[in-house]
Amino acid sequence: MKKWVLTLTLAAGVIGLAACGGNGGEAVVKSKAGNITKDELYEAMKDRVGEQVLQQLVLDKVLSKEYKVTDKDVDKKLEEIKAQVGPQFTMLLQQQGFKDEDEFRQVIKLNLLQEKSATKDIKVTEKEVKEFYDNEKPDREVRHIFVEKDEKKIKDIKAKLDKGEDFAALAKEYSEDGTAEKGGDLGFIAYDDPSMDQDFKDEAFKLKKDEISAPLQTQFGWHIIQVTDIKEKEPFDKVKDKYENDLKMSKVDTNLVQKAMKDELKKANLKVEDKDLKTTFDPILNYEEPKAEDQPEDNATDKK
Repeated sequence: MKKWVLTLTLAAGVIGLAACGGNGGEAVVKSKAGNITKDELYEAMKDRVGEQVLQQLVLDKVLSKEYKVTDKDVDKKLEEIKAQVGPQFTMLLQQQGFKDEDEFRQVIKLNLLQEKSATKDIKVTEKEVKEFYDNEKPDREVRHIFVEKDEKKIKDIKAKLDKGEDFAALAKEYSEDGTAEKGGDLGFIAYDDPSMDQDFKDEAFKLKKDEISAPLQTQFGWHIIQVTDIKEKEPFDKVKDKYENDLKMSKVDTNLVQKAMKDELKKANLKVEDKDLKTTFDPILNYEEPKAEDQPEDNATDKK
């Protein structure tokens, strides 16, 4: 699965800012100590998160006029994220400050709109898309036996495996990490998962199904790896559109997104009427694309 390169930027619990306009004197809270009016709530929320929420609301409105993102598109992206994150999805939402899944969906929609804007002028050929498809490394299910420091111990375990002893049983007996109880099972891993050691991934993605690696030393210790399953790719004709979009996204970096958002806001003839929020869009509208000599040599396309 490709990395989703755009940042989720919506702060939690602040969507309600947009609903605080009108009937400014109406109380939202009443107490013996006094009332809190909609105007007071609006001003307090504006001071704390106003610029961030205003950017989100305006970009959503401006981009939605030019590009189409359906509920089905959002559902699909949400399921991809859930599959990638796994059981920690709910915890991730909480850690990132999202009130609930509906709030997260709004940010997914905005990021999909940003993707469409940033990739609208990127052209790719069907040959390039096919090569991109062919070069993708399918996710694979792996298990390992881990020993932190003892090279002799890991070599002795490999000798037992070479004699035909059961991998899962040896993992339960000898492995020194939390996967031991599960026979070393790590589940399916993706080659572009940044949370996994690169040397481990390189070795795992060289193996054929059921093949067992030689002892491998990484920054964490010693491993013996076995691939237990490899996901099959869907036929190219069925997923061509997805890979075309993925290839385009691999050519997108932060500079391109910033430039696209600047162009979209200028086209929309944006005017901020609230004096306290006048400078909200200055970071976007005043963005200057770095000169070629200022950019790193390996300028940042997110390729597989």
